[in-house]
Amino acid sequence: MPYYAPEVTFALRQGDEPPEGGGCPIGGEFVHKTSKELFGGKRVIIFSLPGAFTPTCSTYQLPGFEEKYDEFKALGIDEIYCVSVNDAFVMNAWARQLGIKKVKMLPDGNGDFTRLMGMLVSKSTIGFGLRSHRYAAVLTDMVRDKLFTEAGREDNFVSDPYSESSPESVMTYLKNV
Repeated sequence: MPYYAPEVTFALRQGDEPPEGGGCPIGGEFVHKTSKELFGGKRVIIFSLPGAFTPTCSTYQLPGFEEKYDEFKALGIDEIYCVSVNDAFVMNAWARQLGIKKVKMLPDGNGDFTRLMGMLVSKSTIGFGLRSHRYAAVLTDMVRDKLFTEAGREDNFVSDPYSESSPESVMTYLKNV
């Protein structure tokens, strides 16, 4: 039986502009998109990570998917989404700071999508609260083709492994299917 991606509504933020002199971008609006609207009828990669502005996520995972975006497109991927249990303001600020232009940011501030994916874990020992376990998935029209999950999917796991959900692992899979 196929595993379908959860159907949830994401609260995206669009149209905000930084005010003159700096500060928090303003002037935009919340735009609500369902996972079916985003993933339906497409072949996509979603990857999720413990949090915006964190070391592995900011140094390797998100920039790696951005760097390899066109290679993934050449392999039949329609879109790549970065999911994190952070709000839209944080996700947009993170993308701006890293110069992310191609990977789409999906804020899962309530953790609904992450929980339904079975990836919501507590990271309370480091002050994060509930966050996503690190993973990546390839979906075709909402059906999960492949899941790449790191070791230690449990509450307050002591380390933050990163290899299975890397862009390189996903790329290797796609080149061999």
